[in-house]
Amino acid sequence: MKYLKVNELNHQGSFKIQNMKTNYLIFILVFTIGTSFAQSKLADKFFSNYGYVKATELYKKAFDDGDNSEHVLTRLGDCYYNNSNSEKAVFWYQKAAEKYKIDSEHLFKYIQSLKSIGNYSEADIWTKKFIEIQNDDSRLKDYDANNLLKYESLNAANDSLSITIENLPINSKFSDFGSLIKNNELVFASARGIVNNNEYGWNKEPFLDLFQVSIKEDNCDLEFGDIALLKSSKINSNYHEATVAITNDGKTMYFTRDNVTKKNKLNFDKKGTTHLKIYKATLIDGSWENIKELSINDEVYSTGHPTLSPDNKKLFFVSDRKGGIGQTDIYEVDILDNNKYSEPKNLGPKINTEGREMFPFVSKDSTLYFSSDGRLNLGLLDIFKSNILKDSISEPKNLGAPYNSGYDDFAYYIDSSENINNRSFLSSNRPGGKGNDDIYTVYSKVCSQTIRGIVRNSNDNQPLSKVKVNLIDEIGKIVDEIITVENGKYEFDVKCDKKYTIQSELLDFSVNQIQIKTDNKNGNVTERDLFLESLIKGNQIVIKPIFFDFDKWTIRTDAKYELENIVDVLRNYPTMVIKIESHTDSRGRDNYNMRLSDKRAKSTRDYILSRGIAKARIESALGYGESQLLNSCSNGVKCTSEEHQINRRSYFYIVKE
Repeated sequence: MKYLKVNELNHQGSFKIQNMKTNYLIFILVFTIGTSFAQSKLADKFFSNYGYVKATELYKKAFDDGDNSEHVLTRLGDCYYNNSNSEKAVFWYQKAAEKYKIDSEHLFKYIQSLKSIGNYSEADIWTKKFIEIQNDDSRLKDYDANNLLKYESLNAANDSLSITIENLPINSKFSDFGSLIKNNELVFASARGIVNNNEYGWNKEPFLDLFQVSIKEDNCDLEFGDIALLKSSKINSNYHEATVAITNDGKTMYFTRDNVTKKNKLNFDKKGTTHLKIYKATLIDGSWENIKELSINDEVYSTGHPTLSPDNKKLFFVSDRKGGIGQTDIYEVDILDNNKYSEPKNLGPKINTEGREMFPFVSKDSTLYFSSDGRLNLGLLDIFKSNILKDSISEPKNLGAPYNSGYDDFAYYIDSSENINNRSFLSSNRPGGKGNDDIYTVYSKVCSQTIRGIVRNSNDNQPLSKVKVNLIDEIGKIVDEIITVENGKYEFDVKCDKKYTIQSELLDFSVNQIQIKTDNKNGNVTERDLFLESLIKGNQIVIKPIFFDFDKWTIRTDAKYELENIVDVLRNYPTMVIKIESHTDSRGRDNYNMRLSDKRAKSTRDYILSRGIAKARIESALGYGESQLLNSCSNGVKCTSEEHQINRRSYFYIVKE
């Protein structure tokens, strides 16, 4: 019924060493590169665990040491992007994009960040480059070279809202469209061919008939009864019937039908074309009877798609009649007494274009919704809204995605009954449907859940205050953050069927995080307490064991990750002085173990000093080999690997607070 021109009621749409000085310079260069590479690897460890602040510090250190690789630049951008710091994200992505041909995903984040700070002109430039390297990306499928920013605006029109759009289970493999709910009954048009199986030549589907089905909402889900033809002895003919409007009292219905004779035959004009007309019917004992043609109809032009004003005093419709602005326009008439109507009035150029304006609907607040292909849209017919009925100079606004797609989107309807909870409905032939046209419901009441708990001290189980708790989504972006108070409680509202990481941070405590997967049941609550372990216990700074490769004393990335806890504590307490002890197990010669542990202790010290800690703050770094075993696993005693592991340890003693 979308192409209201004749009688169609449904749609069809790349150096050589010369002296000692050169050798020295090369040595310095190699040493610097090696150092920055190590910084980068450590930063990666923090990044992968959502430690974006520490990762930023380490990536910046690597950058300051000369590492301006694509990896470091884009990761700095990612750190700021994931923390929603768009200005700094732009700074680092720009450095990467100007120096390297960065991958499409980082380019997309760069574009998003540019838009976030309002730099649309630069975003436009990079968007064109994005399209050149990623022209099949679904996020940009509706862009046009001349209207990139406008299309972006349409596609992101409802990003700030939680909009759900669902295909209704009542849809068939044929065309189903148009919605109106009255007295808990959904009325719609369908070509499922119950009245007769005659095929309509335009789309090889049966002709359209009007159907009804009971509808109600239960916990955000719609429930439907059995589908039946509209209760009437004469509404559905052998040809097209569709798009209805029903008065507030439920007693009068306006609907569109092919121009048929009294003998239920198509009535053609002199050119052999049959046009659309609007009829009305009266509800008598639950059945729609007493069908009458409206006087606004024409034998040469089509008239259809009726809708009523909130007070039922005006009727709006679509026509291709002479004197219009475009292919089809929207008109209005006053409803008078005795089946009479005022002269049709074109809604004018604020609504109508040289294209097609169709499927009007007026909501209870007098907002006009309609479909058009004559304005900037995502493709074919898009749904627009206008305040023209309240403000004569108002301009229509495209509803954007997800209401609109690159396909035909039409027949918008808002239900205001308490039974259906203010849902809206639309019809579309977008991909993924069941048939030619399908009816969809749109609503913003999404499935949501709660994650809550208490942050506790793992030593005594007491609640902890001043803990920063981050909610992190599946792609690693921090989407929410709270600081606990005395009761240690945290709580986040989250979406259903998503993966989240809950991360907690507190001064002098090790970082802790847990993963939670929500299910799809609205209102569910997940309770998970978080346990933080104090880094300062008595006269020690206690961290997880740091490991070394066999027969090595080089600080590995995983060890650096843990040693950053020591760095943090020393930074938090500027006058604190510590000493380091390193121990081995009994395997190997005693003297060898003594030397190895001493090298490891000093290697540990040197790493901490490299992080900006003053040398005077580490009193000593000594190795004790196997001289201070914690168990009986001495030379010659057979022990398990786990028992030997207990003896391989490092201590960080506080000698001055």
